[in-house]
Amino acid sequence: MHIELGPLRPDPSLLVLGLAQLFLLMFVLGVLLFPRVERMRAQRWDATEGRAERAEAVRAEAEAIRDAALDEITEARHEAARIRQEYTERGSAAIAAARAEGVRDRALLLTTGRARIAADRTEAAGVLRRDVGGLAVALAGRVVGESVHTVAAERRTVERFFAQPAD
Repeated sequence: MHIELGPLRPDPSLLVLGLAQLFLLMFVLGVLLFPRVERMRAQRWDATEGRAERAEAVRAEAEAIRDAALDEITEARHEAARIRQEYTERGSAAIAAARAEGVRDRALLLTTGRARIAADRTEAAGVLRRDVGGLAVALAGRVVGESVHTVAAERRTVERFFAQPAD
């Protein structure tokens, strides 16, 4: 089958030469130009989207570090609250112990003070009765004009007077 192509009929030697040049051009493009183009494309991608990915990775790492720091801070706050609570309880216990000791000391002081006052009152009452009795006998002797000490001592008048219940 032979088709008449007229002026479009290719010359086989030119066709082989054209194909050789095409393969040579493809080889040169594949070995020299396409790798450069690919490197340039990779550099541009790295400069634009690669940086965005690295920035995203850095941001994710920073968030992880921040979250860890926040967890540490939260843990430290809990520990501080626990320590505050512990020392508040210790302080309350110390205050309660000091208060109880103060109440005991107060009770002891009141008891000893009341006992001392009662003893002093009894002693003062005895001294006062003796002095009042002596003064009463001396006054009676002055009123009567002679000494009544022996009569008062025999009759125990002063002791009977003080023994009577007060009205």
